[in-house]
Amino acid sequence: MRASHRPSRRVRTVAAFAVSLSVGMGVSACTAKPELTAEKLSETDALLHSLVEGGSTVLADVDGTGIDASKAFFETANDVVISASSQDAQLKAAAIAVDLGAPMLIRHPGTEEGVEKEVSRLGAQRRIQVSSEDPADTSMEAEEDAEDLALIDETPPLAPDAGPGVPQIIERGASSVNPAKTPVLATEATSLAAVATATAKRIPITVLSHPDPRVTRESMDQVQGKQAVALGHQFGSSEYFRGAVDMAANGELPGGGGLVFPGRRMVALYGHPSGPALGQMGEQPPAEAVQVAQNWVEQYREYTDELIIPAFEVIATVASGGPGDDGNFTNETDPAELVPYIDAITEAGGYAVIDLQPGLATFKEQALIYEELLKRPNVGLALDAEWKLKPGQAPAAQVGSADAAGINEVTEWLAELTRTNNLPQKALIVHQFQVAMLPDRQNINTDHPELSFILHADGHGTPGQKFDTWNILLENLDPRFFVAWKNFIDEDQPMFTPEQTYTQVNPRPWFVSYQ
Repeated sequence: MRASHRPSRRVRTVAAFAVSLSVGMGVSACTAKPELTAEKLSETDALLHSLVEGGSTVLADVDGTGIDASKAFFETANDVVISASSQDAQLKAAAIAVDLGAPMLIRHPGTEEGVEKEVSRLGAQRRIQVSSEDPADTSMEAEEDAEDLALIDETPPLAPDAGPGVPQIIERGASSVNPAKTPVLATEATSLAAVATATAKRIPITVLSHPDPRVTRESMDQVQGKQAVALGHQFGSSEYFRGAVDMAANGELPGGGGLVFPGRRMVALYGHPSGPALGQMGEQPPAEAVQVAQNWVEQYREYTDELIIPAFEVIATVASGGPGDDGNFTNETDPAELVPYIDAITEAGGYAVIDLQPGLATFKEQALIYEELLKRPNVGLALDAEWKLKPGQAPAAQVGSADAAGINEVTEWLAELTRTNNLPQKALIVHQFQVAMLPDRQNINTDHPELSFILHADGHGTPGQKFDTWNILLENLDPRFFVAWKNFIDEDQPMFTPEQTYTQVNPRPWFVSYQ
């Protein structure tokens, strides 16, 4: 007896556990892949072009059902493959969908109504329902007949031990025809239903290691001057994705790609050109400081195959015990004094970050002083909330704090500066070692593809104290933030070695600084 959610027309149900066949097994004529001819390529180009008429777009598929992809790629479909939510069922369903050239949908708990509406919209006359071999997964009932079993027999399944399912699906539907004019991008986090549905339509898909088209030189080249389609909410909103695609034309950062992170890690010296009192960088002239940073980098390379580049975090405005002529309790360094250090590190293939200790000034007011330096492609900005004061406060009398509104003001300005000057993405570091320093951190707007948001955890002391601070600060952190770690040469007891920093700190910090 059919369940009440099924229509009265004939329903085919496929039990994923019925047969297990090798990937190399042939496919019979009834399930042969539709060939991608030149004519079909033109149809594909036309379809994709219609999706990006308003600009690059994201098919978010937030619920993981694949409905968004089905709506985008299929006006109608005679066949539809519906999978239970378990991984084994999805791998089998994806193989069937690709071989039949049919859309795939996944019935996750709570999505039943939406899936049924999409089946109705497609006008599907044939439902192939793939159940799970896991008895705990009751999202799809098994109803077998001879034809269902024949179909399972004739469909080589995706192999769960052969790596992630997304590349397997794409390979299964691979064609020698040239890629479509509109790039379609996915990651391994994209739902199998979305990838299978696109592949069933013989739409070429590029799988990226990170959900941003700027992640490698090759992906930047692929989207440059074009509109693109992204599969999965991990790419952000369509507006965010459009910005990322547009910025692919803005050049690469040291080591390749247009993103600050991932693509490289950094090891930095912190300090001020005036001398050693404010950090290790100022203990020596620019060229020698670069060599010190390079020496640290070499020690870290032993523990990763990833690219590591040297960096300077250059203090530009220094908190002051007195109000000064302008009454803001901060001393603004002449931008010209920073140039030798910035030149030295960037000419060595590294990165520079300008650090602000604003006192009573706003971050934006101080950033404007260094606007010309921030127009350089390898120069980012750091915001030090410890030294952000409220009226009536003085530095060192208490730990300062910065609200999201003040941070959003300067990040919006920096994003616009980056965008209008056609610059690659910039590092935007926010320093924190107490929760109260960023009391409404959750309201920081990270929806700027122009900026790479980095939370720099600045706790010092014993390893236990540092880890306690680290773990607290990472709680409920916006996933768009990358994380940074500081090693204090004098205050840590003892200071972490490069090996400890890269093997014991979890997650591994993208940016490590020495102070």
